[in-house]
Amino acid sequence: SVVSLVLIPVFLFRPKNVRNCVLTGYVLRHISKLVGIQWKLRRGDILEVERGAVIVANHQSMFDILGMFDFWDVMGKCAAVARKEVFYVWPFGLAAWAAGVVFIDRKRGRVANHQLDEASSLIKRHKTKLWLFPEGTRNRKGDTLLPFKRGAFRVAVACQAPIIPVVYSPYYFMNAEKKYFGHGRIIVQVLDPIPTVGKSESDIDTLMEETREVMVKQYELLKQEVLTLHDLDSQKIQ
Repeated sequence: SVVSLVLIPVFLFRPKNVRNCVLTGYVLRHISKLVGIQWKLRRGDILEVERGAVIVANHQSMFDILGMFDFWDVMGKCAAVARKEVFYVWPFGLAAWAAGVVFIDRKRGRVANHQLDEASSLIKRHKTKLWLFPEGTRNRKGDTLLPFKRGAFRVAVACQAPIIPVVYSPYYFMNAEKKYFGHGRIIVQVLDPIPTVGKSESDIDTLMEETREVMVKQYELLKQEVLTLHDLDSQKIQ
């Protein structure tokens, strides 16, 4: 909230400009350090390319947002999609609006689709990336990915824009049920873009499942890696 109050006056000089999020990133990196999370972005060069695209990422924690902001300067022009309820959490909601966040009403399917259609103009006209969490909600269990919703893929096909999968490794140092919060490193792996040129609405379900499949596979690899590193670090301490 304090950060939002500081940034809102700055954002209002260029409201709804997605590049405002880059500035936010420089500030929130200090928050990551305070809570003890280190972010390791891999293949960030894919995100650096200035083009319209749909980024889809797995969603495990509210801290995923800190990860986004840590490398927003790499993504450049990128607009995040959030549920409309976030807008009413002031002053954060106002800051998010001024930073170009796209709010959708997920409880009303047709309205949400219309709002996403409007947001797709960012992809077509302004070569802006659109970031969505296709699971639709946070997956706190961390065993695998939840089923995907079609919205992100429908937008990508409509715009003929590439889909860029992004996979966060598990938060092995957190446990909400046990109320345990440690510190550690999260690997954020960017995967090869998935083209949609020539795809139509009839291809959406297949495209969605194929994307989820490669993301689940990468998630399992990252899970093994971070848990192995954690075990090695624990042995060094002992």
